[in-house]
Amino acid sequence: MYYCLLKCNNLADIEVPVACIILIALFALQHYGTHRVGFLFAPVVITWLLCISVIGLYNILHWNPHIYQALSPYYMYKFLKKTQRGGWMSLGGILLCITGSEAMFADLGHFSQLSIKIAFTTIVYPSLILAYMGQAAYLSRHHYIENDYRIGFYVSVPEKLRWPVLVIAVLAAVVGSQAIITGTFSIIKQCSALGCFPRVKILHTSSKIHGQIYIPEINWILMLLCLAVTIGFRDTKRMGNASGLAVITVMLVTTCLMSIVIVLCWHRSVLMAVGFVLFFGTIEALYFSASLIKFLEGAWVPIALAFVFMIVMCIWHYGTLKKYEYDVQNKVSVDWLLGLGPSLGIVRVRGIGLIHTELVSGIPAIFSHFVATLPAFHQVLIFLCVKSVPIPHVKHEERFLVGHVGPKEYHVYRCIVRYGYRDAHKDDLQFENDLVCRIAEYIRTGRGGLSEENEDSTKQCEGMMVVGTPSTHLDGIKMCVEEGANPEDAGTSELREIETLSPPVIKTRKRVRFVIPESPKIDRDAHKELRELMEAREAGVAYILGHTYVRAKQGSNLVKKIVINFGYDFLRRNCRAPTYALNSVPHASTLEVGMVYHI
Repeated sequence: MYYCLLKCNNLADIEVPVACIILIALFALQHYGTHRVGFLFAPVVITWLLCISVIGLYNILHWNPHIYQALSPYYMYKFLKKTQRGGWMSLGGILLCITGSEAMFADLGHFSQLSIKIAFTTIVYPSLILAYMGQAAYLSRHHYIENDYRIGFYVSVPEKLRWPVLVIAVLAAVVGSQAIITGTFSIIKQCSALGCFPRVKILHTSSKIHGQIYIPEINWILMLLCLAVTIGFRDTKRMGNASGLAVITVMLVTTCLMSIVIVLCWHRSVLMAVGFVLFFGTIEALYFSASLIKFLEGAWVPIALAFVFMIVMCIWHYGTLKKYEYDVQNKVSVDWLLGLGPSLGIVRVRGIGLIHTELVSGIPAIFSHFVATLPAFHQVLIFLCVKSVPIPHVKHEERFLVGHVGPKEYHVYRCIVRYGYRDAHKDDLQFENDLVCRIAEYIRTGRGGLSEENEDSTKQCEGMMVVGTPSTHLDGIKMCVEEGANPEDAGTSELREIETLSPPVIKTRKRVRFVIPESPKIDRDAHKELRELMEAREAGVAYILGHTYVRAKQGSNLVKKIVINFGYDFLRRNCRAPTYALNSVPHASTLEVGMVYHI
């Protein structure tokens, strides 16, 4: 679709610059989202399909009404029998007739499966048949074309309609290009979610339709590649060869994967899957072999690009898998935590330690590494895991999952925070207050952990519960923060003296109070735990982030060392950072812990 303007010799001097301008404008507008201009797509496509249908029908009736006989496969057999090798080589060019059909189901986030089937069978397919039959009818009466047009379609268009048809064709090409771009965004997003592609920034441009996304990095890479192909090839022949090989390769791979779906998902017999592959695979292999003949005439481009992206995906998937296996194998068990005792075998200082982790169970290895290096930690520990879910918004009452790690005397909690793709991440102060209130509410409900005397505490101490936010639980715990409280009324607050050259100045710290509803009453242990949490919140929150370096372990072969030490390390340093609960973690309260993973 990117080479629509290259179809006319009369535009030889301006076709490439105009095509490049259209491409740059198309990619520059992607961040606005397709929903802003999507209402124009249907009229443009319908106009284009009606246009080629009417022109095709006119050519059929005017030049050769008997061209409908070409629908019979018998004439294809006669053509291949007569032309032999030349006819077989021409199959590569025929692939351009079905360009775009491989991308119909690439993005089901925009349209349903039924709507695509109805549109294709009732509008798209009949229009294409009429258009190509019309061209065949015209060429059957004009074997020698003596004009400036190289493409059969524009030759068959009446002279007075060629410029309007060209304008409609350009608009239709833009719509077709948009479909490929959005399909690419969806595929990259799915690969990234499966751990097969480096992390990228994904922006959802619509609050109603999940499939409408924008990925800046992929958008600009696509633009550069399209400009390079347009400027480098400068004609439709080599671009057609490249497009044809890409299309038939996608179809051939889809056929092979479909056979697996027949057996594993549909639970049909293996013979049916084999028959499916033999029937459709034989036809596609015939076209595929014809496209490979033109490898040096432009068909090498999709092969080269596919090879580069495959290498990137394989390296990232392999490194991510090995890193996750290392995390799982080296995570600290709760038994280790219980063996340390309530003080965790270290000095517990005032404050809350917020440890970001990707694990939803167990204790990350980065924590044990930190404790072994610096035997001191905060009096309240919170293992925070942020998860993005594929829905626009997560209800406030379902956002926080809170649980204890170990007995409640240890003051160690786990919190899983879930965000939808349209949810705005809060600033640090608001998030800290919500998090502390949810833990306090968890303690107040009476599910705040198990004592050391409980049997089988190792298995039950990580039970999680959903805790709503203050805005959704009017009868829940609320937190009141007072700045500049009077020292005499400080209560649990402390005073901090700062020595300077001038007379000592006493500054008061903020005072934190929990507003607890009158009912139900809370027991003494829960009240004590709430007081500990309140004192820790007054002292402040520290964010502990793990920064891991991945290296191949000793004894690894040369290929693994190159993949891990250079390839995977390069991708990790240049991809997006993991998702945190805040838009930006406050630097003044951040502590990064480095650790080398030998995988």
